[in-house]
Amino acid sequence: MVRTSTDRLAEAKRHARQVVKLLDRYYPAVECALEHDNPLQLLISTILSAQCTDARVNMVTPALFRRYPTAADFAQAKLPELETLIHSTGFYRNKAKNIVACCQQLVAQHGGQVPDTLEELVKLPGVGRKTGNVVLGVAFHKAVGVVVDTHVTRLSHRLGLSRANTAEKIEQDLMAIVPREAWIALSHQLIHHGRQICQARKPDCDHCPFAEICPRIGVKTPGKKAAKPAKAPRRARAKAS
Repeated sequence: MVRTSTDRLAEAKRHARQVVKLLDRYYPAVECALEHDNPLQLLISTILSAQCTDARVNMVTPALFRRYPTAADFAQAKLPELETLIHSTGFYRNKAKNIVACCQQLVAQHGGQVPDTLEELVKLPGVGRKTGNVVLGVAFHKAVGVVVDTHVTRLSHRLGLSRANTAEKIEQDLMAIVPREAWIALSHQLIHHGRQICQARKPDCDHCPFAEICPRIGVKTPGKKAAKPAKAPRRARAKAS
């Protein structure tokens, strides 16, 4: 019997539902790891998180947000001072320029408030679709897309959710097979799982809750020994970005 594209899509959706069910079971309380009190702080933190760990960003932002509490404050920031405050996040010169330009645009076009549509967010300097999805999902609880970072990319491949090689195409694949109501939590859950169990260099397949349904695409395993039955990890209580 020849499998049609409709058959393949239906099978992919069934597999995705299994993945989502397990993510909800083992990582029910995972949230964005970037510490923030409002949409502006989340936007700035997400810009800073490029090529930087969330933990490092969280070390930098308390002093940063005390110095610049509003978009107007960031818009008027002197670059040398801002660069000094964010230096440890890497690429600090480019990030500082983007933050100032972004906040200048927020003040000029949005009254200093962060817009709640992807169309307006991606027009801001330093803001792409990934950052826009983070802000919309976490700050405004709007499921417009799926955040795709390195962890989500890796796990989407290993779990057989996408074969695409770009974040944009992976996001489209995930949006096609994952129920919309799961989009916001999905990335946070996959990121946490990627950090705790399915790490890049040494995935712990022996203790993975997905062992029975994961095709382990791209994972090198010694010999031909089958994976051991999954041992459930502790339910996540820590935050994940």
